[in-house]
Amino acid sequence: MDTVKAPDIRAAKRLVIKIGSALLVDRVSGLRHDWLAALALDVAEAKARGTDVVIVSSGSIALGRTVLGLPHAELALEQSQAAAAVGQIRLARAYEEVLAPHGIVTGQVLVTLEDTQDRRRYLNSRATMETLLGLGVVPIVNENDTVATDEIRYGDNDRLAAQIAVTVGADQLILLSDVDGFYSANPKEDASAVRFDVVEKITPALEAMAGDPISGLSKGGMKTKVMAAKTAVAGGCAMAIMEGSVLRPLQALAHGAARTWFVSQADPQLARKRWINAMKPRGEVHVDAGAVAALRLGKSLLPAGVSGVSGAFGRGDPVAIVGPGGAVLGKGLVRYTAVEARAIAGHKSSEIAQILGSVGRAALIHRDDMVL
Repeated sequence: MDTVKAPDIRAAKRLVIKIGSALLVDRVSGLRHDWLAALALDVAEAKARGTDVVIVSSGSIALGRTVLGLPHAELALEQSQAAAAVGQIRLARAYEEVLAPHGIVTGQVLVTLEDTQDRRRYLNSRATMETLLGLGVVPIVNENDTVATDEIRYGDNDRLAAQIAVTVGADQLILLSDVDGFYSANPKEDASAVRFDVVEKITPALEAMAGDPISGLSKGGMKTKVMAAKTAVAGGCAMAIMEGSVLRPLQALAHGAARTWFVSQADPQLARKRWINAMKPRGEVHVDAGAVAALRLGKSLLPAGVSGVSGAFGRGDPVAIVGPGGAVLGKGLVRYTAVEARAIAGHKSSEIAQILGSVGRAALIHRDDMVL
């Protein structure tokens, strides 16, 4: 499994960092400020290299329960939601305080499982994240534990981090955990357990090696980390598991710290294009010759270049893009409903607000949501 060269974190173009509760919050003293301040140095260094950074942070419930003095046993749903409400605001403020001295602006993004299962919400989340990253912001992402119920939860932030990595087209995902990699068995129970440095393919045999959670604070065990790895690599994103309690863990990773890399053979953008291409169109958007030329140059599809719309589709649904001669040019995820698309077809983007009565997206289909 270790024949492929491991990725170099210093070469990441877009990096997602997942931080576990056990690293961030001490049961007695609360937030580990020194550790978080050291991580901020790693983030600042990555940003200085030109890397986009997204942080998926656990810890809101663990921090809130410490503040509220709640027991460290399993909490009732209402108690977890209350703890999250108290913890989230403190967590967001802590990230802002440690990153601001480096000139880094942060933004809080709270999501639920529905935000990635529903295509319209998925597109909205993706557009928001892309805008934040384009403005140089470091988004701090967490599951919205104040409203999430068992039916709509990710259940752990390992899987959430993988989904966020795929959503933003990241090429690397780092899970900072309380274990230093993926082992053939639980190393705390089996002295003969062997850590894998690089995993090229996630096989049923490898999945069977995954055990249960070790930490009392975090929910995600090795099974959820393998599930996260499957999601990440399928989306063209390499994923590393490493023990993150050391100060400056990303620096340690760059200098050869123990870890397991799950490598991907696909490019993030190519993987996304394949996903879109596999969808069945819900309708058609017909474009003129000018739009065809613009699309060939890698531009987004604007309403002005649309000559006709057929079918009944909603926001985020896949549609076929049809040229003047009737040939299908490709597919894309449309940002307007069929009714809205018909209304703005042939019009300039600046006219959308007047036609629909609200400010919308400039593009009907963004180039990142399109495959030709």
